[in-house]
Amino acid sequence: MNDLSSYFAMGGHGIYVWSSYAVTAVVLVVLLAATLAGLRRRESELRRLEESHE
Repeated sequence: MNDLSSYFAMGGHGIYVWSSYAVTAVVLVVLLAATLAGLRRRESELRRLEESHE
């Protein structure tokens, strides 16, 4: 268990390393959610425009 603790501590720099991983993961999830929301909006707008054109 001591080896695992020292691995996560990373010589005293673990808090910076793991927090940067966490921030990166959150940013990627937010970007994915924003992209999918934009895609759904544009698809619904396209369907609406196609229906009004017929």
